[in-house]
Amino acid sequence: MFSNKMPFLHKKSSKATITPPPPYENNNVNATTTTVNNCSQQKSVRYQEQQHHHNNLPHHPISPPPAYSNCHSAMVEASIPRPQLIFHCQLAQGSPTGLITGFASVKELYQKIAECYDFPVDEILFCTLNTHKVDMGKLLGGQIGLDDFIFAHKKGRPKEIEIIKSENALGLTITDNGAGYAFIKRIKEGSIIDKIPHIQVGDHIEKLDGVNVVGKRHYEVARMLKDIPVGATFTLRLVEPLKSGFSGIAPRIGGNAKSGKKGYGTGKETLRFKANGNAAIESEFDDATQSGIDAINVLLDSFMGINDTELATQIWELGANKTNSMDFAEAIDASDLEAFGFTDDFIIELWGAITDARQGRLK
Repeated sequence: MFSNKMPFLHKKSSKATITPPPPYENNNVNATTTTVNNCSQQKSVRYQEQQHHHNNLPHHPISPPPAYSNCHSAMVEASIPRPQLIFHCQLAQGSPTGLITGFASVKELYQKIAECYDFPVDEILFCTLNTHKVDMGKLLGGQIGLDDFIFAHKKGRPKEIEIIKSENALGLTITDNGAGYAFIKRIKEGSIIDKIPHIQVGDHIEKLDGVNVVGKRHYEVARMLKDIPVGATFTLRLVEPLKSGFSGIAPRIGGNAKSGKKGYGTGKETLRFKANGNAAIESEFDDATQSGIDAINVLLDSFMGINDTELATQIWELGANKTNSMDFAEAIDASDLEAFGFTDDFIIELWGAITDARQGRLK
């Protein structure tokens, strides 16, 4: 098509300036165009024809060939899947390590764990973070540190216990696993329940006087226990966590107890489960926020007999930008927390915990 002699490719013209095409990404100096499909040879020929034509026209510099690399990069980026968070998991009584991903709520997490180990999801009582022991200070609640190691506790032996309510307070603190199971988080020393050795921290409350309470929230179960009249006899059906050959039960300690040894996770960033069903990665709480949430949880224990870090966090967030107790009370009344029926005195106590934490009076 062209003559073998092409002086315009070897000799600098005095009448025109030739702009060489940009090199291909693979540094192939012989390539004259960016190859994006099987039509590259046709593109190369068209460019040479354009270059030869413009070389004979003075005062018209030659434009470089069209760049296809940006389009190619966009297609490559679109084809790259977004990375998913992956968490390590084991069964508390012992198992191989599983990799869990693709969940946005506690219920979905339990489902993924059950699928990983091939057993029904309703066998999971609760999960702890960074310890296989039944340590109520390490319960998985509404958040998981990105480096946390998850241990799933399965159902173990059921037991039925007859109890005489000789005092108004049983001495139980109840929480739930976020998937319909209420269980005992704390037992008050010297209380009615403390005197019954068969009842342990971590036991799931399955039935109360033959009434199935699976699916009820912790505060509903606590209210049912509170409504039992003094002097009455009632029966609790409990299910304890499955234990390994070596008992993994930790001492009866409060939810705020701190371990002297760091666990698997660091918790610098946290996956938080939102009430709207979404999950988001957030930074860990600062000291003031964490102390405020802990103080609110203590008040929930005394007022309702429950322990719920997610609920305490929601209360803290409602008061985060409030300047007085009246605005705080109005915020609670306008939220879904109105159903709890907090008294004015209790709201004032909650506000006191929030302001104390803000001003650094809680350690």
